[in-house]
Amino acid sequence: MTVKEYLYDTEESRCKRELHYGRVSEPPAPFFPHQSLVLRVARILASHVDSRRLGQVAVAPVDVILDAEQHLIVQPDVLFVSQSRASIVRDQVWGAPDLVVEVLSVRNHLFDRGQKLGWYHKYGVRECWLIDRGEKQVWVGNLTATPFSEQIAKGSATIRSMVLPDLFVSAWSIFQE
Repeated sequence: MTVKEYLYDTEESRCKRELHYGRVSEPPAPFFPHQSLVLRVARILASHVDSRRLGQVAVAPVDVILDAEQHLIVQPDVLFVSQSRASIVRDQVWGAPDLVVEVLSVRNHLFDRGQKLGWYHKYGVRECWLIDRGEKQVWVGNLTATPFSEQIAKGSATIRSMVLPDLFVSAWSIFQE
């Protein structure tokens, strides 16, 4: 399937689906704890971003076209696009967000840590957070560096964002129920 067919010849869907080099992937819906965590992270980021007018935060499902010619569309759990790059936000996001967040699950953790992280790096995402519910930790990767510069925040440790340097949030606050 092409990007054009995916975007314009199929019905709009609330389901999370992606296009990986021409093949549609439609995983089952995430479990409630996953979505609860996505919402918590989105609230934290949106509160910070909106109060400072830094850009836009969105949650899946929203299509991010990383490579139209190679038919590659992803839907990160949460994304941030800076004000300076607002032109990539239309009905979809046409290019790499500045920051993406993926909440890992048993079904997706290998894919998100491997192939999807590789795509984010290749296509220009600046920063990625991988949130591990089981370990209650947040992996923060600066994807502009090769190899990635990374940190793991756990407990009261502060998540240090290169993209949002004034954001001060502990890993604990992400996982509090």
